Amino acid sequence: MNMQGLRNLFRPWSSNVKLDGKTVIITGANTGIGKETAIDLSKRGARIIMACRDMEKADAALKEVIEASGNQNVVSKKLDLSDSKSIREFAQSVNSEEKAVNILINNAGVMVCPYGKTADGFEMQIGVNHMGHFLLTYLLLDLIKRSAPARIINVSSMAHKWGTINLDDLNSEQSYDKIKAYSQSKLANLLSTRCLAKKLEGTRVTVNALHPGVVQTELWRHLNRLQQTAMWLAKPFTKTAVQGAQTTIYCAVAPELETESGKYYSDCAPTSCSSAAMDDTTAQRLWDLSCQMLNITWD
Repeated sequence: MNMQGLRNLFRPWSSNVKLDGKTVIITGANTGIGKETAIDLSKRGARIIMACRDMEKADAALKEVIEASGNQNVVSKKLDLSDSKSIREFAQSVNSEEKAVNILINNAGVMVCPYGKTADGFEMQIGVNHMGHFLLTYLLLDLIKRSAPARIINVSSMAHKWGTINLDDLNSEQSYDKIKAYSQSKLANLLSTRCLAKKLEGTRVTVNALHPGVVQTELWRHLNRLQQTAMWLAKPFTKTAVQGAQTTIYCAVAPELETESGKYYSDCAPTSCSSAAMDDTTAQRLWDLSCQMLNITWD
């Protein structure tokens, strides 16, 4: 692809759709594509809840979002997706204080990090990228349903195409490869999107997943020196945070997606996912295992 083609591909998605009266939750909204998504949607008039782990960074980002958008109806709340106690406290706060949640954007994530475990004993990448958002969505779903039409958006990655779901060792305790663990977590995002879409049929709540592109964000920090050099050389072909946020914004805003559910998007258009991401048997088994590991019952 030539440079003109790249410029066209990375051009911001344009729409004058307003979100006045809508409430949006964005996880990981203090940096990268999460923050850029918050700025765009706040400019459209939405109430934005920035759900962040680091409240010092969240408060600094909050000021940026308000200044950039001119929208004062933006708040930050503590949410640590690596700790189910924090997730439950956040959800309880939202459920008791908010009249509606019209859009939930499960954006936060960790990438190719050294082996570690969450407060609940999950391997960090499957724990944060999949389990944390799975539990958060579960705890907010009744309010989201009452807010219909509503949308749930899961930020996945093309890395799902390299992933497999190891149901016998989801926490990578027998062996750990940080890239395989990341890919597994992103595949889990797509499989849970597929399952949830079926469960939400007839509710006027949709759920879709997306690949934001290869984006220049803080997620690169755990790459080794060789990998970081490769990413630096590829920089002309990567996206800025603003460009990377466009598909998330498209999935949150585009009127034509109001009834689309269970789909996968990239560059503001439907795209194909791996055959593994369409495996309904594995999707259901992962769903059941996730519920068991989180000790929840999802009808």
